[in-house]
Amino acid sequence: MTEGGPLDNMLAQMEQAREYVDIDDGIFERLKSPERTLTVSLPVRMDDGSVEVFEGYRCQFDSARGPFKGGIRFHPTVSKEEVAALAGWMTWKTALVDLPFGGAKGGIVCQPKELSEREIEQLTRRYTEGIRRMIGPEIDIPAPDMNTDERTMAWIMDTYSMYQGYAVPEVVTGKPPEIGGTAGRVEATGRGVAVVTEETFEYLGTDLDGADVAIQGFGNVGSVTARLLDERGANVVAVSDVTGALYDPDGLDVQAVSAHVADNGGRLEGYDAEEYVTNDDLLTLDVDALIPAAIEDVVTVDVAERLQADVVVEAANGPTTFDAAAVLRERGVPVVPDILANAGGVIVSYLEWVQNSQQYSWELEEVNRDLEDRLTSAFDEMLAAYERKGIPDLRTAAYTIALERTAEAHEYRGLFP
Repeated sequence: MTEGGPLDNMLAQMEQAREYVDIDDGIFERLKSPERTLTVSLPVRMDDGSVEVFEGYRCQFDSARGPFKGGIRFHPTVSKEEVAALAGWMTWKTALVDLPFGGAKGGIVCQPKELSEREIEQLTRRYTEGIRRMIGPEIDIPAPDMNTDERTMAWIMDTYSMYQGYAVPEVVTGKPPEIGGTAGRVEATGRGVAVVTEETFEYLGTDLDGADVAIQGFGNVGSVTARLLDERGANVVAVSDVTGALYDPDGLDVQAVSAHVADNGGRLEGYDAEEYVTNDDLLTLDVDALIPAAIEDVVTVDVAERLQADVVVEAANGPTTFDAAAVLRERGVPVVPDILANAGGVIVSYLEWVQNSQQYSWELEEVNRDLEDRLTSAFDEMLAAYERKGIPDLRTAAYTIALERTAEAHEYRGLFP
């Protein structure tokens, strides 16, 4: 078996779903390629007076169902191929949960931990200037992603607004509440993962209360997922970050771990755990559920052959390679796909965008209820497709829904000119 990068992974997932959905060949070819990808050169004056040139991207994959939507990440591994894959996954994600959006993704090749706050602000504003002709409330609405947050979105909004001459809060989502952000957005992705995990356990006929869960990644998504699953009675036995993984077969004190991370520059190292293991060890622990919540391509064929979890819930984008998914399918290990499991973030981003457009806001309880309703509805639709069509796995079932909805939008709109 050979394992390609994230774009090859996504295209292979599409091809696998192709035989289960009736799509015109010409439209399917259109669905396989982004509409456009912009590369921008970003010179930034550093704190020592030198000028460093960074590279950034914005990929807009498909707009048949509505404006482009997708996050912006700051990370050393950002590449043109990666943002194209992530933009594609966002397209299928918004279609699966039936939001009136297409998919996009952006990123800057950098190591944020090596940059000062001022340098990150300058880099963000320069990037915003570089892509501002591509974005807008009715065109493309960015959001936070890896190593970006509310503050980053505030800088993007401010930079865009300066060019427009008036405040445009609806140009991005994931903003601070003080400038149009919505209650519940920061924890939305993690909350969605917890909701989908609970639905999965119910579908499999097992009890989440007391179930052993391992979570790879303890950033925003992983930490929120851990806290909410812990509150629902799950036994979170392992969590990890780049410094390694904490493991306690009796269950970690999630609140204590979170407090340690908050006081330790966002890092797990130094926590007094029962045991430290490697990230690879975490992926192959004997647990009821494995939740990869970090980066792409961590569940490889090698990991899949040794994996002992009863179910995998993909909180990260593209954490399971195409070939690894085949191994898990052959072994009878269900995988809840990323385009459903981590869709909570884009659902609440949609709610924020609607609120900004209407200049109105909803209470946290209403936002969380809408999030849960949309996810459970999409989960039920995925299961119905899986059982009705004799589809081999849950991911393929989810893709048939997403591809069909997007293809129907293209069919109705036709081809210009």
